[in-house]
Amino acid sequence: MLRKISVYIFFLIITLTSAALPQSMRELVNKGVDFYKEGRMTDAEVNFKKGIEKAPKNYIANFNLGDAYYKEQRFDEAVKSYQKALAESKTANQKAQVYHNIGNSLLKDKKIDESIEAYKQALKLNPGDAETKYNLSYALSQKNNQQNKKQNQDKNKNDKNNKDNKNKQDNKGQNKNNQNDQNKNQNRQDQNKQDQQKQQQPQNRISKADAERILNALKNNEKDLQKKLRKINGKAVKTDKDW
Repeated sequence: MLRKISVYIFFLIITLTSAALPQSMRELVNKGVDFYKEGRMTDAEVNFKKGIEKAPKNYIANFNLGDAYYKEQRFDEAVKSYQKALAESKTANQKAQVYHNIGNSLLKDKKIDESIEAYKQALKLNPGDAETKYNLSYALSQKNNQQNKKQNQDKNKNDKNNKDNKNKQDNKGQNKNNQNDQNKNQNRQDQNKQDQQKQQQPQNRISKADAERILNALKNNEKDLQKKLRKINGKAVKTDKDW
């Protein structure tokens, strides 16, 4: 669980060091803290901004404004306010608190790598902070989950590509087999057509020698027939009465 950000400690600091601050600055920031506690973040934001107008380089006012932005889930603006507070921080503990809250804002904004670096900076300044250690551990686990998810997505994508390639190869082989089958069928059809054409052709073909023998026989028969006809034509024709 992320560390709960609170501005209460800075309310006490402001009260204890009020002599070093203008009266209006103290009142504006303290009123902003009251609004913050009541959950009136818009009013708190307005008061913290007014306090910053009075003292632009005040660490506490900028830090508290970052807290208000964080509660409103305006994480980019929160980081900017924390960075301004960081520039005005005086002690290692102040810097560590700023880095911790920057890490929280970045983690909420899904900027995991950047949040990890912020937590590391906080621990360098305050190695014993248990909450920062926990948040760093949480951020690292989120990064690990993110990497595992990406690896699974890449694996699923590769598996899908391999499956698609296999299907393409199978389809290519099937198309080739289909083409071969079509060629075989076409060849069979062509052969059947040729066989049918052969069957339709006359089957009584004779050799040249046989044809000559038949022709000679026909000629001989014709000669015999001519002889017979001449014999018949040479006889006298008889009549029924002899006048």
